[in-house]
Parts: sequence; structure tokens; C-alpha cells
Amino acid sequence: MPYRFSRRRLLAGFAGTAAASAWRPVFAETAGETIKAPGIAMHGEPKYKPGFHHFDYVNPNAPKGGSLYLAVGAATFDNLNPYILKGTAASGVDSLTFATLMRAGEDEPFSNYAYVAKSIETPKDRAWAAFEIDERARFHDGSPITAEDVAFSLEILKEKGHPQYQQYYRDVEKVERAGPLTVRFVFKTAGNRELPLIVCQFPMLSKAYWSKREFDKVTLEPPLGSGPYKIGQFSPGRYLTFERVKDYWAAELPSCRGYDNIDLVRIDYYRDETVQREAFKAGEYDYHDERQALAWATQYDTSAVRQGLLIKRPVPNSRPQGMQAFVFNTRRPIFADWRVRRALALVFDFEWTNKNIFYGQYVRTKSYFANSELASTGLPQGEELKILERFKGRVPDSVFTEAYTLPVYAGDGNIRDGLRQALALLKEAGWEFKDGRLMKGAGTLRFQIMLASEADERYALPYAQNLKRLGIGVDVRLVDPTQYQKRVEKFDFDVINSGWGQSESPGNEQREMWTSAAADIEGSQNYTGLKDKVVDELVDMIINAPDREGLVARTKALDRVLLHHHLVVPCWYLDKDRILYWDKFGLPEPHRRGTSNRYWWYDAAKAERLKGRIRSQQ
Repeated sequence: MPYRFSRRRLLAGFAGTAAASAWRPVFAETAGETIKAPGIAMHGEPKYKPGFHHFDYVNPNAPKGGSLYLAVGAATFDNLNPYILKGTAASGVDSLTFATLMRAGEDEPFSNYAYVAKSIETPKDRAWAAFEIDERARFHDGSPITAEDVAFSLEILKEKGHPQYQQYYRDVEKVERAGPLTVRFVFKTAGNRELPLIVCQFPMLSKAYWSKREFDKVTLEPPLGSGPYKIGQFSPGRYLTFERVKDYWAAELPSCRGYDNIDLVRIDYYRDETVQREAFKAGEYDYHDERQALAWATQYDTSAVRQGLLIKRPVPNSRPQGMQAFVFNTRRPIFADWRVRRALALVFDFEWTNKNIFYGQYVRTKSYFANSELASTGLPQGEELKILERFKGRVPDSVFTEAYTLPVYAGDGNIRDGLRQALALLKEAGWEFKDGRLMKGAGTLRFQIMLASEADERYALPYAQNLKRLGIGVDVRLVDPTQYQKRVEKFDFDVINSGWGQSESPGNEQREMWTSAAADIEGSQNYTGLKDKVVDELVDMIINAPDREGLVARTKALDRVLLHHHLVVPCWYLDKDRILYWDKFGLPEPHRRGTSNRYWWYDAAKAERLKGRIRSQQ
């Protein structure tokens, strides 16, 4: 499943006969052994059939207009090209200003539908994928999007873009221009069912525009876009606006109806998250995704919330939550031994943290694919066991004999049993407790936990105190967001609190997270530095899974092997989104993955009532 990142909102307009007729190619028009269609699923058939009018989770008749003010905290930006490693990219540029060949439906595991391309053609073994470009597709300057632009987009991303693209699209062997509006991607091997879907989802870039500019340089010139919004006014590090393209060519496509209804989207930047939150409560921006349990529990008992002017709404979801954790950089010698890493995990008191800091809102993470059917549990069985037996002797024996477990403490701060177990593992690894410190020869066990947000200190500092009880030296260091990003990209850290998001259909992006090749690529998501040929093979097996059942079994096997490497201290996840918004918007009922303000709409009547009620209180 694609990154951006993704892998994490606005709408579209009325039904139109021209757009509907453009969608008419037969769903499974076969030519020999190929299938040509306006939609494609990773496994099975897409939910939405040809001729569908709109996705079920949007309002196709939502009015257009109004504004939506958003904010990001503890952040800045100095670059309007979000596709390179250099600089700090502005939020929203990739998702709002650039179109893709096809668009993913949000209420099914992984299917794509016509957008810039009105059809996709593949052979049954998916050894290649050909796209027919919609002749109406345009960049913001009115120039057509051609096969040449599509081919150029992927080629420049792989050559000069962020290193993630080299990994993600490494199995695309060549791109063929088969005519002015037809482009074909040939893959290195057949059988990778995800490749046709992920080549649907890179941004459409103009070859003519970028031929006069250096793609891999930081820029504050708004790039020529292809999506539903253009960049408007901005001030680096302070704010950025997006203006809806009023005559956007794709607005009436079935995959676009109900999306992107707001005329003006503005994103303000705050260096301090506390200031950001207070600005939201004062009405300085409209929508807030609350990431802090303390704030959710204690800081919204306001008259605006009580009167329904400010909506505080937990939205349940069944999205895979991935892994949030304290992540060990195994490139550092002190973390090379799994027993040390396991010992450090035993010392984290989740129950105390959840009770005293998070108001009991979180669930303990026990899988890299938490909150989904992809998570391994108990001992391996069935197809998962058959897969793992191929690697016997090459994976930890515990994979077959022990379910991955984490200690459960009383929540009162007493973790003596965990400390004893941790100390025993550390002694087994050669560390001795001397003069209040853990020593191995002349060296001490000491490391730094690097954070980007002051809010993270609330749980990192108590964890550090527990580690110090074992004689481990821990320095909790807060750095500014730009420095944090650069150090993580260069793997210049001991421990960070970070993680990996996941989708319902994992695939090629797993290479960027776990494989040996990614461990040496700056900017990759292989934060741990893991190099394990078994993991490399399991990732390839996931990518080439023949059906949904096989994908689930192979993902469970990968999950189990990763867990038994003890690469992280698993933390927590939420099975709901904590959202707040001022009552001036309409929104469809959330679906199983939650909601997104990409398909909300501005309600002028609500906005006027809100304004009047606020005025009456002043």
C-alpha cells in the first residue's frame, strides 16, 4: 500500500452525463490474456463496478465554497517540493496539488479507480500494466497530461526523488510510451499483484515544467500541479494556503465526486503544540486531530464544547495501527544483542503510563500490524506455521515455542519482577551491575532517547527513570523538528519514539521498512537497521502473495519474526480518532476507517449560526 503517508481530507460536485459516459469501458474487456478495466483490486474484484456514480462514504451533492483552517504543531517548512529528501516539505502539497493515475477507495482493503488514467490493462500474471490517459486530463496551466509526462514522473522520482521511491518502485523495469495517451510499465518479475496498483499512485509531474528546473533542489516556487488545489499565499514556516481549482477537469469523475469541496484551505504552523491547542480553542483554526491523551481528557471542558459549538468526537476505526514504539538503532553496538533489547522492553511500565498519563485511553501494541487480522497471536498455526517451518534454524527458536508477550504490571509503579528478569538477561549478555552502573569491561550501558516534541517527555522520562534503576545511563534529549527529521533520515540516533503505519494490504512498502537494502539507504523507514535475509524473503513473499488468505498468513509470519527480534519497546495505539471541529461543516457518516475532511463541506448556515452564538456571548 502506498506511503503518503500515508499513507493520512476535503470533496466534489454533481453527477454529469459526460463524466459518466467517460467511465463506460466494459469492466472486464479481455484481449487475449489481458484484462482492461476502469478499476483494479489487489485481490479479487473491486467493490465498485463500472458506471458507479460515487463512493458510498461521500456526499456527491455537497455544496462547494467556504474555507477550512488547519494547523500543524512542532513543525516548520522551507520547501514546496515534497518529493525530495532535501529541506522540510510543506504539509498538504503532495495530497492536494497533485493528481495520480488512479484513486484508492477508502472503504475496502486496496482497490484503485480511474482518475488521470481512465483504464488499466494487465495480463493475468500482472507482469506489466498499461494505462490509457483521459484526454481531458490537464495540469494547472491548461497543458495536457500525456504519456510522456507520466513516464517522466516515475523516472525523475526514481532518479532524483526521495530515496523511498527507489525502493518502492525498484521492480518497475522500464516505462514504455505506447502513444501520446498510453503508457506501459513493465515489471522485473510476474506475480507481484500490488505493482499495478502502486504505479497508479505516484504524482503527475509536468516534464515541460521540470525540464527548466532542478528537481532535486529545495524550492519555494509553487510547482506546477495537477490536482484539485493550487498553492496560494504562503510564508515559509508560518502558513500555507491552497485554492480550489474552480474548473478542475476531474471534479465529475466517479472517483472524485464528493471530494475537495472547500474553496480555501489554510495550514498554519505552530512551533509549540500547547500554543497551537489554545489557538484552536480560541477559534483560530477549524479542525484539530488531538494526539495527546492528557489534552483530550482535561483541556476541552469548555463552554463551547458544552454548548455544541465546538464538536468533540471520538470516531472508532478498524484501521491497522501498525507499531508505535521506542525504536532501537541496532547500528549502535550496544543494541546489537537481542537480550539487551528485550531487557530494555521489560522495564517499560505501560500500565502505569496508561493510567497516570493517558487516562486509560490506549491499548498496548503487541504487533507490527495491530488492530487487524494481519497481527500474529499465540503460537503459529496452519498456513503461517508452514511458511515459518521453511526458515527453521534461520529464525529464533522462540518463534515456534513462545508466543510473543509483554509484561503486565499493576499500574502502581512496582515492576520488580520485570527488573529482575531484565537484569538476568543483561547478565547473560555480559553486563554486570557495578557501583550503581551496568558495565561490560570498561564500558557502560548508556544511550540517548531523542524526541521532537516536549509532550513526549511525559512518558519518556518515567521510562528513563526505570532504566536508571538498573544502572543504565539514559539521556532524554529534546531537539527541534528540523534537526530531528535530519538526524532520523541519517540514522543518527540511539533510540527514538516513532513507528510504522500499516495498511490492510501490505506490499512493496515493507521493503522500505525492514529489508537489508533499506538499512543502508538514508531516509528509509528501516530505522532499526535490521539486516536479516529471512525478513527479506518474507517481504518478497508478501509482495507476491497470490490471494488474500496467503497475504494474511505471510504477513503474520513476518510480524512474528520481527517481534522475536525484539527491535523495539512496543508502546500503544488508539482504536479511535480523537477529532474536534467547530460546528460549521457537514460530513458524511464515518466508515470503518474513520473519516476525512477531504470529503467534508462548508455549511454556510451552520457557520452563520456559530458566528451569531459566539457574538451573543461576547
